[in-house]
Amino acid sequence: METVIWSKPEHERAGTPLLEIVSEPDMRSAKEAVAYVKAMHALVRYLGICDGNMAEGSLRCDCNVSIRPVGQAEFGTRCEIKNVNSFRFIEKAINSEIQRQIDLIEDGGKVIQQTRLYDPNTNETRAMRSKEEANDYRYFPDPDLLPVIIEDAFLEQTRASLPELPPQKRERFQSQFGLSLYDASVLASSREQADYFEKVVGIAGDAKLAANWVMVELGSLLNKQGVEIDESPVSAEQLGGMLQRITDNTISGKIAKMVFEAMANGEGSADEIIEKRGLKQVTDSGAIESILDDMLAANAEQVEQYRAADEAKRGKMFGFFVGQAMKASKGKANPGQVNELLKRKLEG
Repeated sequence: METVIWSKPEHERAGTPLLEIVSEPDMRSAKEAVAYVKAMHALVRYLGICDGNMAEGSLRCDCNVSIRPVGQAEFGTRCEIKNVNSFRFIEKAINSEIQRQIDLIEDGGKVIQQTRLYDPNTNETRAMRSKEEANDYRYFPDPDLLPVIIEDAFLEQTRASLPELPPQKRERFQSQFGLSLYDASVLASSREQADYFEKVVGIAGDAKLAANWVMVELGSLLNKQGVEIDESPVSAEQLGGMLQRITDNTISGKIAKMVFEAMANGEGSADEIIEKRGLKQVTDSGAIESILDDMLAANAEQVEQYRAADEAKRGKMFGFFVGQAMKASKGKANPGQVNELLKRKLEG
C-alpha cells in the first residue's frame, strides 16, 4: 500500500489568532509527515509568532491519512486524526491509522471518511464523527467581512523583513564555520540554540570545539535538568570563556569538564574556578619531565617489559604510562606534551 498524508499544525488559543497551515497531499510516510511538522515548528519559533509548545496547545497537528494500492492513480478515502500534540504521537498515530485502513480493506471492508482521535495508551485511533459529505462544515460567505487583497509589493516587503531562517542558517554554519551538515542542522534547529552557539564561537574562536560542547556537554546538562537552552545555568559567555582556556592550553579537556560542572553549580566564571581550585594546566617541560622521571622510576619493571615488547604490544602498553603520568600530575599535565616527552624517554 502507498500512503498519502496531509499534516495540519495549528496554533489555537482562545483570544489569540489562529494560523492554520494546510499541506498538499504529497507526503508518503509518517516520518516524512513528522519532518514537515518539525520544519513548521522551527519556522514559527524562528519568526517569534508562536512558542511551539505542543503539550500546552500552542501548536497541534491534524493528520489526514489515506491508503491506495501501488499503481492506483486516485487517492483512497481519507480519515482525519485530530489534535495530535507531540512529534512522537504524530508518527505513532499515522502508522496506527495506516495499519487500521490496510487491515480493513484486506478484510473486504471499506474506509469511511471520518474524524478520529489517537489514544496513546492503546496506540489506536478511534472514531469521533463521520464526515461523509464534502460540505460537512457548511461554509457560507459572511457579508460583514471585506475581501483582503494582498499585493506583490507587500509580499516582497515582508520577505525582505524576515530573519535568517533555519535552512539559510544551516548553510551559513557550514560555509562560515566549516561544520558538517549534521552539526549545522542540529545547531540551527532552534533560534535560541543557534544564537547561543554563535555567541560561544564569537568568544572562543573555535567553531568545531564550540559545536561539540554545545551539542554534547551542554545538551546533556539541559536534558538532565529538564530545561531549555534559554534557561541554561551556564551562559554562552561563561562557556565561551571556558573554551578560551582550552584553546590557550590553560586547562585540558578533562579538567574543562570539572570547570563546566562547577559553572553549572553557580561557582562563577571559568577563570574564577580555575584560580580558586588551582586547576591551571602544567605546560612547563621541565616540570612535566620531573613527573615522568618519578613515574617511570616507580614502574621500572613495566618499562623493561615495554622496551622488550614488539611494536603491537607497545601501543597497548603506552596507554598505561600516559595514565600513570596524568594521575601523578592530578590531571594537570598537558596531554600533548606528556605523550611527546614520554615517548622520547621510553624509546631512549
